[in-house]
Amino acid sequence: MAVLWLDTIGSDDLDSVGGKGASLGELTGAELPVPPGFVVTAGTYRSFIEQTGIDEELFEAVDIDPDDSSALADAEETAEELILDTELPEEIASGILEAYDDLDDGEAFVAVRSSATAEDLPDASFAGQQETFLNITREALLDRVKQCWASLFTKRAIYYREEQGFDHDMVDIAVVVQTMVDAEKSGVMFTSHPSTGDDEIIVEAAWGLGEAVVSGSVSPDNYVIDPATAEPTTVTIADKKAMHIKDPETGETVETEVPDEKRTERVLTDEEIARLTELGQRVEDHYGTPQDVEWAIVDAAEDESGDGVFMLQSRPITTITEETTTPQAEATDGSGLEAEQHSEMLLKGLGASPGVVSGPAQIVTKLDQLDKVAEGDIIVTEMTTPDMVPAMKRAAGIITDEGGMTSHAAIVSRELGVPAVVGSSSATTQIDDGQVITIDGDKGTVEEGTTETDAGEREPHEDVRPQSPVKPMTATEVKVNVSIPEAANRAAATGADGVGLLRLEHMILSTDKTPERYIRDHGADAYIEEIVSGVRGVADEFYPRPVRVRTLDAPTDEFRQLEGGKDEPNEHNPMLGYRGIRRSLDRPNVFEHELEAFRRLFDMGYDNVEIMLPLVNDVEDVHRAKSLMKDVGIDPSIRTWGVMIETPASALCVEEMADAGISFASFGTNDLTQYTLAVDRNNENVASRFDELHPAVLKLIGDTIETCRENDVDTSICGQAGSKPQMVRYLVNTGISSISANIDAVRDVQHEVKRVEQKLLLESVRE
Repeated sequence: MAVLWLDTIGSDDLDSVGGKGASLGELTGAELPVPPGFVVTAGTYRSFIEQTGIDEELFEAVDIDPDDSSALADAEETAEELILDTELPEEIASGILEAYDDLDDGEAFVAVRSSATAEDLPDASFAGQQETFLNITREALLDRVKQCWASLFTKRAIYYREEQGFDHDMVDIAVVVQTMVDAEKSGVMFTSHPSTGDDEIIVEAAWGLGEAVVSGSVSPDNYVIDPATAEPTTVTIADKKAMHIKDPETGETVETEVPDEKRTERVLTDEEIARLTELGQRVEDHYGTPQDVEWAIVDAAEDESGDGVFMLQSRPITTITEETTTPQAEATDGSGLEAEQHSEMLLKGLGASPGVVSGPAQIVTKLDQLDKVAEGDIIVTEMTTPDMVPAMKRAAGIITDEGGMTSHAAIVSRELGVPAVVGSSSATTQIDDGQVITIDGDKGTVEEGTTETDAGEREPHEDVRPQSPVKPMTATEVKVNVSIPEAANRAAATGADGVGLLRLEHMILSTDKTPERYIRDHGADAYIEEIVSGVRGVADEFYPRPVRVRTLDAPTDEFRQLEGGKDEPNEHNPMLGYRGIRRSLDRPNVFEHELEAFRRLFDMGYDNVEIMLPLVNDVEDVHRAKSLMKDVGIDPSIRTWGVMIETPASALCVEEMADAGISFASFGTNDLTQYTLAVDRNNENVASRFDELHPAVLKLIGDTIETCRENDVDTSICGQAGSKPQMVRYLVNTGISSISANIDAVRDVQHEVKRVEQKLLLESVRE
């Protein structure tokens, strides 16, 4: 299948639809106002490069030293030529165009946005790495899709992946195709302050399409909003010089000057602010963590709903750490003494990334001037672009003329931990090359000279980047879910107590072949090594913390898209079908290769690896799996292994499974909720009835935890509901052993667990 529609996907489809696609699917499923559209899947991109035979040449071309600028340029050029000059296979082209024709009778202007499978991650935003094209028609659609694919291999994308530790052949790219919103006004909203983590909503707004705000080409209005009242506490009106609009004659997106009477006019009304606040709180409640939301407003008369407000994207705020939620010290010399500001203020902008730093300014007006930026310098530029990231990494601070809290400069600076002031209007003309200045990324000020403390003058190039967050100690373990091995380093940095769910299917599906076809083409040993290599990378990163690996659990519709998948069953509802342990037990020759991979890992000394069996119904499933473990040389009596509790049957039969020797039972709440309530969460007609906190679901969870405690079996949760504060409170009070959350939610879950445990302890003392 070349495409998936937004109303059929969610966060579980990240590997197929990428970060943007998964987010838009989640928002659509939550009944938030999202323009309709579809996603050209990552599997379609992978099929394109492999069917046309350009994959090996492509990955060889980009396997270069990222610090060699000449090699980077050659790699980009070769990759672009390979992708753009290769004709799309007919079945892929027709699948994309047929989907487009179903949008607004094939007459829609659409936005075509890249959606890489490793973007919008909690500590690697990949800001600006891939392409977006606006106001595209049918004639240009296929070319724009290929350009999005090619943008996976720009110089900046190649460099960034190398720096972040991603293998190029492990990152795929999907493409979102979505009906355009011809915005009258647009912008971005943070549901918590992105630098301080304070409980206030930050909205930035400008005229026209939102790309001007995101790119930093315009300084937007800034509204600080009290979430309790939905009223602005601070309103900063910017001089909005430019805006992006759709040319009424050509349909293309163009940049034009803002009419004089609107340049300093307030963009948002109080009513619009209240509506955005309401939607922002709904988005944050849905995800359970602070969000960075792109939005747009059209003339209400042109919107059938009569509201005119649309959500265009939502991603976790990547930059709130333990450090940012505590008051910032004025001194930055490490002394803890209060700094005395004694120099003249040169200008003021928005504090976009916290910290105070001094250093010589380097004015950058062209990309070929980046080489002059040395370690400890402060970049002063009109606006940053993704090509400037290598220089931004060397810099001690960043100042821009244009842009707001959501501009490229702001996002990347926060990710790098580099203090930044954006939207200063005139830094490039008011500051001289080489002039020593001090910037305050909290207050948004730029002053002449350096700061002075009671301990003496600080060295101008001192590193002031924030340290990693401190993990609170809890009796209930807080673990992390890992979708892909490449995310292990970032997952480990959360301070999690281990991995509660490592999905095996990504390691197998990323080969673009079914297990049977891969084994036939490459041999059983190669298949086993694929699994060993993937699991080993995560186990190394976390050792000796436990890594719980779920055996293969992909539905047949995912296998059917792979090479060798034509013989897969065509199931009406694959989620209720031939998957999980039932498939593994039905195909023991393949399942034994998975178990052999675990045996090899144990022999190599990875005693922190645990085996988790998905979609188990009863003790018969457990006995058969246990027998196969013994057949490959795994002794179940000395290894940690267990089952997923995803069906009411497994919850009701857990005592018999405990008697059979399982070490743990882990709740998969997405499936458990669906199967308990008979609600397909991807079915828009009943999705509103999907509720992991339904009394029936909670009773199954509570009874299972009680039974497991009586039988000395650990319990955990690795479903999405484990990130919700209400569920965390219920689980800790009920006595669960561990909670596993997505990477972006680990810190919040740690603190919620600590609060509940402290309350329980206090109540026991008072009794």
